[in-house]
Amino acid sequence: MRIERDLDAQGYALTGTLLRAPECAELIALYPERDRFRSRVVMERHRYGVGEYKYFARPMPPLVEDLRIAMYRKLAPTANRWAERMRSPDSYPPSLAEFLKICAAYGQTRPTPLILRYEDGGYNCLHQDLYGEVAFPLQFTCALSRRGRDFEGGELLLVEQRPRAQSRGEAIALDEGEGIIFANRYRPAAGTRGFHRVNMRHGVSTIKAGVRYAMGVIFHDAA
Repeated sequence: MRIERDLDAQGYALTGTLLRAPECAELIALYPERDRFRSRVVMERHRYGVGEYKYFARPMPPLVEDLRIAMYRKLAPTANRWAERMRSPDSYPPSLAEFLKICAAYGQTRPTPLILRYEDGGYNCLHQDLYGEVAFPLQFTCALSRRGRDFEGGELLLVEQRPRAQSRGEAIALDEGEGIIFANRYRPAAGTRGFHRVNMRHGVSTIKAGVRYAMGVIFHDAA
């Protein structure tokens, strides 16, 4: 499977177009509805960047819930393979429902899928989306706005901090409905003596014009 190969080789994999334009518009239209979200974060207040995002409340929109369930099922084998390669004791059950029970046992019960909104001049600093002791090693982001029509700039930034070497970065331009799966925190990388662990962070470059919406799907719940 290409996505598995790309994840193993580089720590991320492009999915191509997963959401149709009406589905992207449907999610954007939810953003002003307060009761659909459990919290709103203004990035400037926390020095996270310039912009804002909202975490969905339960019940989440079926489109988001179904995508989270299906994608977790496909990614769990890669997560377990990565754990083995990094000699981690973590293991991930085959279904999202089982995994969320593990999260709940650690007090992590708040949903983490979100929508992010950036205006002209907005950006997101490099970070990792960790919300407690339990974390799934992969996450998904999908652009909801059309590049060149709705916004300019705003590339997804992925930075790999390699041991005893300078960091390496990628800037990935996603268009409406296109998605990417990437390492949440660590990924295994092949070396001369087997696999070693590298640290990954992600962010968003400056929006040059317009407004950019994106959806993020994190698989572990928050404390």
